[in-house]
Amino acid sequence: MTVRDRSPRRDPGRPTVEPWCRTVAILTLLTGFMVVSAGARPAPVAAQSLHGSPHSMDIQDEQAEEHDFTFIRTVGQLRRFVQRGYLVRLRGNRNYRLDNEVSFPYARPEVRTFVQRLASEYRSACGRQLVVTSLTRPESRQPPNASDRSVHPTGMAVDLRRSNSAACRRWLESTLLYLEDHHVVEATKEHYPPHYHVAVFPKPYARYVANMVSGSRVAGGTMDYQVRSGDSLWKIARSMGVSMADLRSANHLHADRIYPGQVLHVPLSGERMASGAREYRVQSGDSLWEIARANRVSVNAIRRENGLSSNRILPGQLLTLPVGG
Repeated sequence: MTVRDRSPRRDPGRPTVEPWCRTVAILTLLTGFMVVSAGARPAPVAAQSLHGSPHSMDIQDEQAEEHDFTFIRTVGQLRRFVQRGYLVRLRGNRNYRLDNEVSFPYARPEVRTFVQRLASEYRSACGRQLVVTSLTRPESRQPPNASDRSVHPTGMAVDLRRSNSAACRRWLESTLLYLEDHHVVEATKEHYPPHYHVAVFPKPYARYVANMVSGSRVAGGTMDYQVRSGDSLWKIARSMGVSMADLRSANHLHADRIYPGQVLHVPLSGERMASGAREYRVQSGDSLWEIARANRVSVNAIRRENGLSSNRILPGQLLTLPVGG
C-alpha cells in the first residue's frame, strides 16, 4: 500500500477548463457510457468488482496526483476554489437531486458532467431520480468513518444513494463496472451507510465522452456545450445557429453571464425544446415572475401546475414548468 503525501498540493493557477478539455466543445446529454439506446444496460464486466480494496485507493490516489489536484483542507479553501472556478455547483434537475446531507454542492466540472449524464440514463432505465449524497468535502469536515485516503477533498468524487429497487441497483452497478473497465472511474459499493462511492478520472473521462458522443444528437433536440475561456453567450448562440432567447430559455438563464466549465444545453438547429413538462429548481434570488418570464409561461400556470396558493417560493424548491399557458 502506498502512503499518500499529506502535504498540500499546489493550487493550480489556471482556468477551470484545462487545456486538454478545450477540444471537448460539444457534449450530449447522453451519459456517454455506451452506444446503446436509452434504458439498455451494458453487460457486466467480470474482471471488475465494486468491493473496494487498498489497490482501489491506490488508483484513486494516483489519479489525484496525475491531475495535480489539491487536497482541500478547510471550508475557506473550498470557497476560494469555487470563486476561482476550479469547483462548480451541482444544482440538480429532473434526473437527479442532492440529498439534504450534501453540505458542499460543488465538484470538478467533469464530475458534474458525469452526474448529469449518468442521471439521464438512470432515469430512462428505471424511472427514478438519481440521488447524490456527497460531493467535495474539505479534510476538516470529513465524517468520522471516512478513510484518511479519501479523494473527496479533491472534488473528483461523488457518492450516490443505493436504491431500494433491485432493478435500479443492477443497472447502476452494471454501468459502473462498465466504466471501471474503461478506466474512467473507480467505484466502490459502501455499506455504512449504503451508497456507491465513485471517483471520476477527469482527463480519461472527458476523452472517453468526446470519442463516444462527439456530434451525437440526443432525445429532446438538445446537445451540451462546455463553456471555454473567452466564450460569450452571443458567440455560442451564433456558432450553434440558435437565438440568444432560446439559449437562455433552455438553460434557465436570467442574464447573459456564463463562466468557463459551465455546461449549456443547446437546442439543435435552433429548434424549440421538446414538448412536455420540464422541471426547474429554484435558486436564491429567484421570483415566480422571473421564472415564468424566462420560460414563456404565466405565473398562474406555474401555480396551477404545482398547487401553489401564493407566489412564495423557496431556494431548492423543485417546480414543474408547464408548456404554454
